[in-house]
Amino acid sequence: MPAPATQPAAVPVPPGPPGLADTRAVVACYQDMVYRIAITHTGCRGDADDVFQDVFLAYHRRQPQCRDDEHRKAWLIATTLNIARRTATSSWRTRVVPLNPGTVDPGLAPFSFRTDLQDAVARAMQTLGEDHRTVLHLFYFDDLPVAAIADLLGLTEGAVKMRLSRGRALMRTHLHEGLFDD
Repeated sequence: MPAPATQPAAVPVPPGPPGLADTRAVVACYQDMVYRIAITHTGCRGDADDVFQDVFLAYHRRQPQCRDDEHRKAWLIATTLNIARRTATSSWRTRVVPLNPGTVDPGLAPFSFRTDLQDAVARAMQTLGEDHRTVLHLFYFDDLPVAAIADLLGLTEGAVKMRLSRGRALMRTHLHEGLFDD
């Protein structure tokens, strides 16, 4: 997986009514975070692209009133998780059959990273259930503290810590090399 990005800088929101300029600033600031969550939860580039578009289209249409950048980030994470979940469980995705059995649509092909190690971590993440995958992703790749994850997902801090612990153990077992040792 790509190296964790630094925290996004404050989004410069232009004065006046919200609109396209505000949406462009938000996309520029949070595009990497949204795409990482989308690819982690869908497992393929085509679906991740769709989730990415749907998230920012929803942001532009709704223009949510955010108290600050952390609130905006939480809104985007929650929306991305919801849309990715809906995409992954859609009836279309479960009923699609390729016209030629030997071919794979490039948009639905599994995503691959630059290194074998990144591919191994991504495959291991895909084997986890959504609960573990979500908290691991938010903690390690989006650098959110346990309290923020708990607030975002509507869990207690203890539940988040337990999911992190169990997720690490599952990753360790799957990778057989202890990549996530404490």
